[in-house]
Amino acid sequence: MKRFFLGFALVSLVLAGVVSYFASADPDGLDYVTEEHGIAEHARDHPLGGGPLADYAVGGDDRLTGVAGVVGVLVVLSVAFGLFRLLRKRTPKA
Repeated sequence: MKRFFLGFALVSLVLAGVVSYFASADPDGLDYVTEEHGIAEHARDHPLGGGPLADYAVGGDDRLTGVAGVVGVLVVLSVAFGLFRLLRKRTPKA
């Protein structure tokens, strides 16, 4: 099980750090539909929209998309690992 999670983390980091540079700059399907049907006119900026990792960049620098992805993956994995450790079922010691 430990090998699975290490492999999962490694694949996630590679995808975030390398493959994210090849992602399309065009809006994704959800953005396209909201713009096409006028829903986007009612959208508001997210409260964290000005954050250091907003818009898949670091400090607004689009050249650092992979770095933003790696930092995001590390944050998510750290939070998930912490929650799993807190919630894991403890077996009583004999």
